[in-house]
Amino acid sequence: MIRARGLVQTFTTRQGRVRTEVRAVDGVDLDVAEGEIVAFLGPNGAGKTTTLRMLTTLLRPTAGTATVAGFDVVTESVQVRRSIGYVSQAGGAFSGARAGDEVVDHGMLYGLPRAVVEERARQLFQQLHLEGLWTRMPKNMSGGQKRRLDIVMGLIHEPTLMFLDEPTTGLDPQARANLWEHIRDLRHRRGATVFLTTHYLDEADALADRILIIDRGRIVAADTADDLKAQVAGDLVDLEVVDRADVPEAVRKLAALTDGHADVEVDDRHIRGRVRRAGRMVPGLLRELDHSAIELDSIEVHRPTLDDVFLALTGRSLRDAEAAATAATADAGGAPADGAETVPAAAEGAQR
Repeated sequence: MIRARGLVQTFTTRQGRVRTEVRAVDGVDLDVAEGEIVAFLGPNGAGKTTTLRMLTTLLRPTAGTATVAGFDVVTESVQVRRSIGYVSQAGGAFSGARAGDEVVDHGMLYGLPRAVVEERARQLFQQLHLEGLWTRMPKNMSGGQKRRLDIVMGLIHEPTLMFLDEPTTGLDPQARANLWEHIRDLRHRRGATVFLTTHYLDEADALADRILIIDRGRIVAADTADDLKAQVAGDLVDLEVVDRADVPEAVRKLAALTDGHADVEVDDRHIRGRVRRAGRMVPGLLRELDHSAIELDSIEVHRPTLDDVFLALTGRSLRDAEAAATAATADAGGAPADGAETVPAAAEGAQR
């Protein structure tokens, strides 16, 4: 459904008389099979949105090739647009129009008859729990209702591939969980392929068949969530001793289960280290500690998370990027944190 090889995007920045070439996307290769839900992760500035914009024909690649739904994104951009649905971070509905009218007008832009579009739109309103909102303006809708309306607009021409760019940003937990069900339904009910960008790790873990991680313009990982987490070296074992004097001995005993003292961290009375198959090893560790009369206040075992994966691969935490994105969005009054809706001049030719 999506195939990209050597995808490159460069921009030129200028400070005074000095011009600098920035390689925002640096040779991206990716494949997405029909019927997959794929999550695309990366911190702000990693090239995530730039890649998405190239795949949706909003930005012409500097180099490389990509086909989407069987069509070349450069030479067959019109066919690509007719085959895909795209829900941007900012949404696509005009806040001052009636929701039903906005969806019908959007569908007719694809050359569909009004009667066909209106019938589809009313069915989609029902399927996405928007009954009774046909005449309501988006500015008077809740955040969850507006995001579902955006998905209706993306589905009105019955695309085979949906691009969802940060679809749940700004939603409360209940609205997010509700939208997750609708995203799953895109595949189960409609057979659609879904390409999803998100900063929420639990969202990627819950929804995606596979996860792609991009950093500094390059794909650094592509696998299932379980397989990616299995690559992290073991479960995190966190011991809290009662007596601070017991810390050195507790460190030695935990280090015997890891790769050495260098892999054990000490924070006051807490000793932490990663242990492979910790479920099997912890009972023996507890016996060793008891034999040495080391008393514990607590012991916790944490399975690897996607944030651990991201930290291991990039040296950065995706949670930090999520916090920065949330803060920037709030400061901008709801605008995309990374300027995702700003089309560089280079994209003008691709949009026409």
